[in-house]
Parts: sequence; structure tokens; C-alpha cells
Amino acid sequence: QLQAFGGGLVQVGDSLRLSCTASGRTLSSYHMAWFRLAPGKEREFVAAIHRSGVRKDYADSVNGGRFIVSRDNVKNTLYLQMNSLELEDTAVYYCAVNVRGWGRRGVDDFSSWGQGTQVTVSS
Repeated sequence: QLQAFGGGLVQVGDSLRLSCTASGRTLSSYHMAWFRLAPGKEREFVAAIHRSGVRKDYADSVNGGRFIVSRDNVKNTLYLQMNSLELEDTAVYYCAVNVRGWGRRGVDDFSSWGQGTQVTVSS
């Protein structure tokens, strides 16, 4: 089971770093991703990282360095550095395991969602 943590209440323009760990599972074997679920919206892809840590993929809304995904396979941890947070970034953030192959972004391409972490951005 995956566990995301590190969320909180921040203001527009602030930064947060989310982490994701797994109990009884070695994450280094998997491509991983972050998704988010905002009120009234469907769960959406945010960012993905290849199991090697080299290749990365970002949604347009967070691309350009605003969000940065990384991993530490020694620590068995996935990260999401979120900078210049906007009101629209308010959501519950989840990490997940890619079960369909690199490049996938659909919810059905991922599993082991686990418990998310709430990020609330206020003005």
C-alpha cells in the first residue's frame, strides 16, 4: 500500500514537497506517478517518473519547472516538489504504480493508489 504525505494549507506562491512511500514493496521496480483529485473534478494525471529516475512526464498545467517529480530508490520514496502553488492546485494528491508501461497517463493504467494527502492553497 502506498502512502502519500506532506500536504497542508499554504498560500498562493508557496512551495510544498510531497512524499510517497510503500510498505512491503520495492518502488524502484516501477514507473510511478502523481495524480490529484480536486472537488468536483475527475482524478487527473500530474507527473510521472521512469523507474530509472531519468525520464519524466508532466501535465501541461504543472510543466515548466513548477512541479518537479523525483525519486530516491535507496529510500524507496517518491517525491513531488510543488512550487509557485496556485489556487487551482488545491486537491488530494495520490501516488500510484504504473501497471501498463511507460508513457501512460490514464487512471486505469495505474494501481495501488493508497491514501492521498490534502493540499489546500489559499489566497
